[in-house]
Amino acid sequence: MNHFRTAALDRLAAADPGLVRLRLAGSAVLGIVLAVAALLPTHVPLTVMLVGAIAAMMTAFTVNDPTPGGQAVTLVLAFLTGAASITVASLGSALPPMDSIVFVLLIFVAVYAQRFGARGTALGSIGFFLFFFPMFLQAHLAQVPQLVMALGVGVLANAVVRFVLLRHKPEAEFLRVRRAFRARLAAVVRAAEAHLAVNGSERTRKQLRHALARLHECVLLIEDASPDVVDARAADRLRRRAIEVELAVQWLAITVQRTCSDELAADVRDDLIARLARFRALMERDPRELPLISQTGEYSRMLVEGSRIDEHAAPGDGVRKALAELALADDRAQRAAAPESTVDPLDDEDDDEPTPAFAYDNRTRSAIQAVVGGGLAVLGGTLVSHQRWYWAVLTVFVVFIGASSAGATFVKGVRRLGGTLIGIVGGVLLALLVGGNTPATLSLILVCVFGMVYTARVSQVVMAFFITSMLGLLYSLLGTFSLAVLWIRVAETAVGAAAGILAAVVIVPVRTRSVMLDDIGAVLDELEEFLEHARDLLAGEENVNIIELSRDLDRAVEQVRTTVEPLTHPVNLRSARRDYGWHVLTTLETIAFRARHVAARAQPGMLAGPDTDRLRQFTGRLLANIDVLRKALDAPGGPTPGTLVRDDGTPVSDRVDQAETRAVLSSLSHLDEALVSLGGVFDLQATDPRAPAKK
Repeated sequence: MNHFRTAALDRLAAADPGLVRLRLAGSAVLGIVLAVAALLPTHVPLTVMLVGAIAAMMTAFTVNDPTPGGQAVTLVLAFLTGAASITVASLGSALPPMDSIVFVLLIFVAVYAQRFGARGTALGSIGFFLFFFPMFLQAHLAQVPQLVMALGVGVLANAVVRFVLLRHKPEAEFLRVRRAFRARLAAVVRAAEAHLAVNGSERTRKQLRHALARLHECVLLIEDASPDVVDARAADRLRRRAIEVELAVQWLAITVQRTCSDELAADVRDDLIARLARFRALMERDPRELPLISQTGEYSRMLVEGSRIDEHAAPGDGVRKALAELALADDRAQRAAAPESTVDPLDDEDDDEPTPAFAYDNRTRSAIQAVVGGGLAVLGGTLVSHQRWYWAVLTVFVVFIGASSAGATFVKGVRRLGGTLIGIVGGVLLALLVGGNTPATLSLILVCVFGMVYTARVSQVVMAFFITSMLGLLYSLLGTFSLAVLWIRVAETAVGAAAGILAAVVIVPVRTRSVMLDDIGAVLDELEEFLEHARDLLAGEENVNIIELSRDLDRAVEQVRTTVEPLTHPVNLRSARRDYGWHVLTTLETIAFRARHVAARAQPGMLAGPDTDRLRQFTGRLLANIDVLRKALDAPGGPTPGTLVRDDGTPVSDRVDQAETRAVLSSLSHLDEALVSLGGVFDLQATDPRAPAKK
């Protein structure tokens, strides 16, 4: 029983690092309970009570400022924004078609507000939804004072939950992130076992890639959470050790895939799988209860066997050595993870440039597309239903939030429609199940709210399912439930998705490839900055934290991952475009991987002295290749801006033979090859200085 309990907790920790989504979903449900409990003694109508519940849910879901003070300010602004939206919506309902005109204009404001970061996105979403729900509940102007009162109660309920009942505890969340890191590390090892067991397959290769991506998410979370628990020096050491573990497990995955390409005897394969399984057993435990891996007998055996492997390695020795390196990295990370210091009272100043209030960029184009799509949704939605056309406009808003291209809008529209269709079944079954039982209906609504918030960041389809199921229960609670109403909801969703996609494709369209090229340009900018500072650090001319620079590079690559999703998503029926998207993403991930390797190994002055000039030549070629790629990005499909230069094979240092130094130089060389591979996307040729000149 304990085994199943431990396994279940490990899966939960891996699925939700830090239990952040669980806390948000719990905050939404608890806020609704408090708001409804506070409003019950006032004997207000059910529609008014629902506005208070909606306000508690929306603020829990959207207010994500990084500091408690910022969250408090956003909550106050959310109340003011929501009060204005409720008032205007109630006025508009008495003066049609004023409500539809204002609703469409509000889409522009809400989508455009995304340019102002988390607060802008929160206020835009709250303003839009608190305009929508009074229309859904058919509120009247006379109810505005009660609705605003309920809004205030809902916001206050969320504040009580956020700052008192379920407040953010950095130490506890950091421990949960550590546990998630171990669980996800174990998931990578488990995927490696599966890959070995079948001697490699496309399915297990995808599973391995997915597990590595989820592990990387945890590394970034550790980087975000560590400054809240330990001082700057300890946080930097912890980030470095976490990156070393990630590099070691990535190398293990690469080695396993290479090993599968060779013929292995059954006993060798079974031995490797058993070793991986034993190592995984050491990873799937609570960090507080787990002894250092160096205190186990397996650790010593791993290191001894790994040190005996030389260039005449036997089959499977590569995996054994990679596993020993992972054990060593994990031991260092466990020692660095224990918080030994307090938080540094001197916070870093925010060096981010302020976002311009007015600019014509992708966000502005998305807002223009959204308002046009909203207008089309009003026209099409009215043809379906004169009373419930607003569902179509809501769909337009949802598909444009967070979408940066026409392809992203199309994918979100398809997901929204698919989740709604599935939710119809859930809504009907749940409404029939409760059969007019008010307590049961309210309980199931809370379950749907929890599921909606918990899955919002990971699955649009599942979130749409919970929303539609919740609406079926709300209609049942309001006494207006019917299958016809839910089918109208599906039809309005389809109209809204079609209107949004049409607007994204026709009105100042932003192609996925165009956004992708911009994002790749941002990756190259981050890579250029990283290489320049890494060069100065290795030469002993500068002491800079290149771990932070590699983190910025990771963030830029993660943005490309989001951008190219329309190309790699199964909804894209063109296999050539899917392969193209995967090639770009895989190449950029390789670049980020090699940069992390340099960041984890580089030390000040490692290549100082007589080797500095040769180091500059080595990195200078990398920077020159970046310039060639940047020119190709600026004019895709135009004349070739130049050729890329491959590594000429000359080592930077002949006299320094430390393993750390060789690792750094090897990563720089592989980084060069990754840049050449990226050039293949733009049909850029590469020259090899070692090749003989053509006569």
